[in-house]
Amino acid sequence: MGEPNFPPLPGFIPMKPCFYQDFEEIPEQHRGMCKKMYHLWMLNGATLAVNLVGCFAWMFGGGGVTNFGLAIIWLIMFTPCSYVCWFRPIYKAFKSDSSFNFMQFFFVFMAQVGISIIQSIGIPGWGVCGWLATLSFFSYNILIALIMLVPTLMFTATATLSFIALTKIHNYYRGSGNSMSRAQEEWTTGAWKNPHVQAAAQQAAMGAATGAFNDQPPQQQQQQPSPQYNDNQI
Repeated sequence: MGEPNFPPLPGFIPMKPCFYQDFEEIPEQHRGMCKKMYHLWMLNGATLAVNLVGCFAWMFGGGGVTNFGLAIIWLIMFTPCSYVCWFRPIYKAFKSDSSFNFMQFFFVFMAQVGISIIQSIGIPGWGVCGWLATLSFFSYNILIALIMLVPTLMFTATATLSFIALTKIHNYYRGSGNSMSRAQEEWTTGAWKNPHVQAAAQQAAMGAATGAFNDQPPQQQQQQPSPQYNDNQI
């Protein structure tokens, strides 16, 4: 694993990146979906930032300070938490075909989808400019309501795309041979956090994708002994 390079912080900030992220280490067949999940995380963060602007306009129009304060909490807490709690697990899952990381992703991301739906609904007093809050404000101030409509549409798009992504990844998971029992086995053996096991799984997946074995001469393929693995490596 390389040196941490994410988040890319400016040099004047006395902090260093916490994670290593390079989509080239993801097997090619999963790289596109992994990038889409990263873009979805970026969309979620951008939506929370725009929501902060909408809640500020809402407060300026007489909507109260509570929504603006909660909008700040949504942005500061949920942007980094969503990266750590569901994007990193799916990144690791695609990288090493880890059932445990897949299960961790599903557990957290299902909650993320539910939160996105609640945010798009826009219950007043929850710090979000959703449909209920925005439509009800049109009778008070049309200009501010139009500003609130922008994060409302973004919340709706985020919820929709999140549900589609969850469905696609779950369909892949069910068809790939992963299971709850395999995730429990990885947890018991510690294989989900063993860098040597992850590296072996990654190399195997990339080798299957490129067809490196098929490039060898037939005689050489027959002479090669079958590799032996112990239970921990599997």
